[in-house]
Amino acid sequence: MTVVLNGKNLKIEDVVKVARYGEPVSLAPEALERIKVCRAMLEKKIEAKEIMYGVNTGIGEFSEIVLDDQQVKDFQKYLIYNHAAGIGEACPIEHVRGAMLGRINVHAHGNSGCRPEITQTLIEMLNRGVTPYVCNKGSVGACGDLSPMSQIALLMMGEGHAYYNGEMMSGKEAFEKAGIEVPGLQARDGLAAINGSNLLTAMSAIHLYDMDRFLKQAEIAAAMSLEALLANMKPYDVRLHKLRGFSGAIRSASAIKKCIEGSDLLTGKLKIKVQDAYSMRSTPQVIGAAHDALAHARKQVEIELNGVGDNPIFLPEDNLTLTGANFQGTPVCLPMDMAGAAITMVCVLSERRLNRLLNPALSVGLPAFLTKGAGMFSGLMLSQYTADMQIVEQRILSTPASIQSIPAAADQEDFVSMGMNTALKNDQIMDNAFGVLGIEFMGAAQALDFREHKPGTGVTTAKNIIRKYVEFLDIDRPLYPDHNKMKDLVKSCEILETVEGAIGSMG
Repeated sequence: MTVVLNGKNLKIEDVVKVARYGEPVSLAPEALERIKVCRAMLEKKIEAKEIMYGVNTGIGEFSEIVLDDQQVKDFQKYLIYNHAAGIGEACPIEHVRGAMLGRINVHAHGNSGCRPEITQTLIEMLNRGVTPYVCNKGSVGACGDLSPMSQIALLMMGEGHAYYNGEMMSGKEAFEKAGIEVPGLQARDGLAAINGSNLLTAMSAIHLYDMDRFLKQAEIAAAMSLEALLANMKPYDVRLHKLRGFSGAIRSASAIKKCIEGSDLLTGKLKIKVQDAYSMRSTPQVIGAAHDALAHARKQVEIELNGVGDNPIFLPEDNLTLTGANFQGTPVCLPMDMAGAAITMVCVLSERRLNRLLNPALSVGLPAFLTKGAGMFSGLMLSQYTADMQIVEQRILSTPASIQSIPAAADQEDFVSMGMNTALKNDQIMDNAFGVLGIEFMGAAQALDFREHKPGTGVTTAKNIIRKYVEFLDIDRPLYPDHNKMKDLVKSCEILETVEGAIGSMG
């Protein structure tokens, strides 16, 4: 179904539909009209030689330099050339597509002053599968993601490089093959294409979508470990959490309990402890806090997706040009720093449950390291090492980027968000998180195979999916193929989708 952009109502799920799954995009008629009205106002101001930042002046430290008529025509080209200054590997296609989508939604407000052709070309690029080649490093998240967005804008001049039908080629060739006309850049067009934190926001939107699904899988893994460790389930009574009042904890306790419904653990047949360790009984409070952190980040990201992130901003109804800092990425990267730390925290808790499964002093009768041949075999001993290494890397990456500003542009840009660093490190935090949780899933499945009681429906369903990819560890074998299979399985969300198919939505 086509995602219609009007400057408002764009959700994180819409970003994923377009960026990851290729849903088509269109511009609402009223949005197109707003763009035209704003452009007409701007052209009158240019004719009247009104001084406007980035239109007939330089930028940054050069903002006090007024350009003549010929320079105004050429300035946008050189602006894009100068700012296409990134470095590093190519951004994933879904991240670039998300950035283009966000930029279109900014234009849809009719406050950016670009020609409609610029916005419409971005739409055609999305719909016809032309994705610019963009380096993943170079943005400081203010004035927006200038370097990566400039690599997108190069295509507006028939330059740069792009992916089309799975192949990288020149931007000009990609446009020709896709049947897209090169619009060129006129006054204001270039800056209007680049002056917002659209790439870091798109990456954050995609990360939040994946983080939410990760937390649900963390709850399934917790349920499996709790079953295997014969946990006391009183800490998962939703009434307990309602008394405190945190919505994330209420949600998490309910989801975990739902996975265990139908288990002998809930019948009183099994001998359990009066009170379990924190890594078992405080899981709803911990994963719940992560849910709450993500909810705040989602609110901020969706405000940014639907806001006017640009500079300058034009108000046709008041015939006014305003300069400011609506490109500043801090409102997004500060909560996303917290979101990344929340995922790391959940992984630390996952590893602590894994430790209890492996340690014979803590595992309530399970064999040491979940092997029947202790001494000859080491079971899952080294799986814990692999999980631990990834968590240490996550902890290093959880240092906030939003406090790391380094002044630039002769101190004209003396505080920047460093939001792209937040987005890049969250990419790696999530990559490690899939691996850590995959190892807990593998350990919990191994442990459950040693138990004789009937597990809950959700737990049983999850274990059956795991056994499609990783066999019971009867005798030692190289574990790296199993680790990578489990990592890919968590990333695919097959466990989540199958469990929710069996027990209903987890929230």
